This record gives sequence, structure tokens and C-alpha cells, in this order.
Amino acid sequence: MSTVNFISLIVKCPVCNKSLMDHEHKVDNEPSIKLSIESGGKKGTLSLSSVYGSFNFLTDIEVPNNEVVSFSCPICREELESAELCKSCDAPMVSLILDLGGKVSFCTRKGCQDHSVGFEDLSVALKKLYQDFGGNANIHNLKPTRDEVYTPIKTKQKSEADNNKEIIESGSFLHVYCPFCRKSLIYDDMLKLKIINEKGEAGYIMSSPYLNIFTSKSTIHLPEEKEVKDILCNHCDKSLKIPERSCEKCGSTIAKVIVSARTKMIDFYICSRKGCTWHGLNMDDLENIKLEDSLEW
Repeated sequence: MSTVNFISLIVKCPVCNKSLMDHEHKVDNEPSIKLSIESGGKKGTLSLSSVYGSFNFLTDIEVPNNEVVSFSCPICREELESAELCKSCDAPMVSLILDLGGKVSFCTRKGCQDHSVGFEDLSVALKKLYQDFGGNANIHNLKPTRDEVYTPIKTKQKSEADNNKEIIESGSFLHVYCPFCRKSLIYDDMLKLKIINEKGEAGYIMSSPYLNIFTSKSTIHLPEEKEVKDILCNHCDKSLKIPERSCEKCGSTIAKVIVSARTKMIDFYICSRKGCTWHGLNMDDLENIKLEDSLEW
């Protein structure tokens, strides 16, 4: 049986009932939740991560930490008010309607991470998730366990050049290890890495360990399109960044982990720039192994 993991919330305005999903501006590689905001007399737009549990966002105005922000719908322009107060800091909460039925609420104070999701009927919500998954909608919402058969989104005919290569299919569960201490980096069926953002704040990023599924969430804010300052093993605390190679898509620095293929352990490289989906292998490993449907191959 599949288990719920990275849930991407689809929300609507509680006033006009229009969708607030923005497919043009993605956060955490998913459509964001678009809201109008006002802070200190300045008006702007906020794009929130739709991945539940992630605190990442994009905004076109500077909002000071601990500032209480006013939110409104970008479509009907009505202010989004709530009588509910944050249990952590007493600031007002904002509630949005869930497409699954129910609501998601979050604190209006910059830096406060208090939020909650309430379903009108949990069984109905889970049923809808399974229906969406069965229809190939938002496949990361429900991920297969390692014992299940996963059907890739796309299939390719093997070329003659590929016949002698081991092909790791899209959707394959990657067993990931630290190249230094050799301990597993998989925690609760997610790839867990320690990160340092551009402000020097330390936290963790949890990413999908399934090849070519790029959903992630982090415990600290990671600006989109920016490199993280460092990526470390959460066991031995050693940096996984390497100086000798850079991302072949955007030129950013990359990090190295170890992945177990069917025949051996291989070096696996990931980009350190938030939102970049590049990943690659060593040239020696490319002689024997291919990553199916990866962007650079």
C-alpha cells in the first residue's frame, strides 16, 4: 500500500472560491500559492510553497523578521482575515480552502512556522488523493514503497548503444549513502541532508529519493534559484560539496553522494542551486550505467 509523503496542497480563496495556484512561479519545484501582501505600507506578491511542511517562499518586497503581514486575494482583492490566533505568537492566522475539503491555516508573522491542516472528512480527502494518483496527477503526492512496482512516467526503447548498460529507471528508489562515513542518508523513506543557507542558518532538506522526482521540503528558508552555502552529511557533518565539478545545467557548485546500483556503488552528483534539477554520474560510470529520462542525458 502506498504511503502519503510530499503532499502538494491545492487551495482556493475563502471569499471568491477561485484557485490561488500559480503554475508559472514554482517553489520547491511545485506550483506555488499566490497571495497579495502588505507590509510597512508596501504592497507586493507572495508565492508560498504548496508542499505541506515546507516554509519556502518568493516575494517581491522585503519583509522584516517578526513583522505581521496583511494578506489578500490577488483575484478578488478581499483581505483574508481570521478570528483564529496563532498558538505560538498570538498573531492572526490566515485560512485558505483546500481542494480536498477543509482548510489550511498559517501564521501571518514573518518567521513563525505555525500552521495546520484540517480536513472536513479525512477518508474523502485520502480517497481523492488516491484517485488523483491513479490518474497520473501529482504523482509525488503518493509515493510507492520500495516493495511496490513503480511504473515510470515515460518509457524508452533501449537503443543498441544502451543494450550493454544498466539503466536506472525513472521512479527507482535510490539507496543513498555518505561518501565519507558510508551511513545511509535515507530517513523515513526520504533523502535527508543537512544544509546551510546564505544567511548561515542550519537546517535540513528532505527530498524525494525516487529518480527524477524532484519534490523537497526544508526546515529553513531556501531562496529559489540560489545556491545553498553548504550541504553536509547529517551523520558525520562533513561537507558533500566538491570543487572539481560544477552543474552542467546552471554552472553552480555540486555535491556528491553515493548511490547503490544493481552491480556496484556509484558516485552521484546533485546541484546545490535551489530549483535546479540537474544530476549526473562519473564519466567512468557512464560507460556502464544510464539514468533514464534525466535532463542531461
